[in-house]
Amino acid sequence: MSAHHTPLHAAHLDAQAKMVDFGGWDMPLSYGSQIEEHHAVRRGAGMFDVSHMLNADVKGPQARAFLSRLLANDVAKLTVPGKALYSCMLNHEGGVIDDLITYFFAEDDWRVVVNAGTAEKDIAWMQSVAQSENFDVTITPRRDLAMVAVQGPQARERLWAARPAWREATEALKPFNGARIAGDTLVARTGYTGEDGFEIVLPAGEVNVLWRDLLAQDVRPCGLGARDTLRLEAGMNLYGQEMDESVSPMISGLSWTVSFKNPERQFIGRKAIEEAPVDRTLVGVKLLERGIMRSHMKLRTALGDGEITSGSMSPTMGMSIGMARVPQGVQPGDAVQVEIRGKWLAAEVVKMPFVRNGAIVA
Repeated sequence: MSAHHTPLHAAHLDAQAKMVDFGGWDMPLSYGSQIEEHHAVRRGAGMFDVSHMLNADVKGPQARAFLSRLLANDVAKLTVPGKALYSCMLNHEGGVIDDLITYFFAEDDWRVVVNAGTAEKDIAWMQSVAQSENFDVTITPRRDLAMVAVQGPQARERLWAARPAWREATEALKPFNGARIAGDTLVARTGYTGEDGFEIVLPAGEVNVLWRDLLAQDVRPCGLGARDTLRLEAGMNLYGQEMDESVSPMISGLSWTVSFKNPERQFIGRKAIEEAPVDRTLVGVKLLERGIMRSHMKLRTALGDGEITSGSMSPTMGMSIGMARVPQGVQPGDAVQVEIRGKWLAAEVVKMPFVRNGAIVA
């Protein structure tokens, strides 16, 4: 099966991007130097084509009740139009079907943004829950929309330079809030890099002009490679590595996204994760010797064995960093060892994130 293309595919090819398959989509890995793209986001502004992710509208009189049942986090927190919530969507066993962002616009008007590789599975699951539990909602995938993330300390100013008319509606936005601009455009103060910025959803036919105008404001195109090192430095999970359908959010560093506050709210998977022992946890690790940690590498701690879930070289820190699932009780400051090419190398457990707003904090 041929890979899907985003509306910006031709622009990536024109820029001589190195393209790779990602969740069935032909996406840019880098436009030359992944490290320079990473530094552009930490120091100035970079932009990512994230149109492979799926926006889906959830509408109807029972939309809030449906999402309250569907998601582990509680949409009761969403009362102001444009407010966003990060959550996991669980199966009945408490495993993570996907992690996603939900936007509230009105009681009968919501949107979820799901990952590219899980989009079809997610929509099928949502439809099945709505139908089997008789929720009066409609779920509409919006493949007519494109999505661009503009990230970095200068991201907002450069977007406003490219779109001055958007400034008034977006300047006062707090993190995890969005504003609808005329028509089908949503500008949200969200991201996946540990830097400030916006994620912009707009009609697919308008995205190439926006991309061109951002280029004119010296916003650097960035690929999946930089996106991964940025999110790792920011201590942000990646679906399929830190969590999946076999892994509970409670052992994936995501217990903060699970709301048990309302005992009446029986979200899908609640019973399973309430009953399951929390015997492991997710921690940050930095390598103290030469080498690069990668996912699935073995890790030894004083309390037992663990495994690296994500690992790479950190361009900001100049050393290898990673996330690891380890026995409960392993703490920041603990000495551990990672097996790399048959050798056990010294590493240290650290509190995440590794980098926040361009500064090393781990």
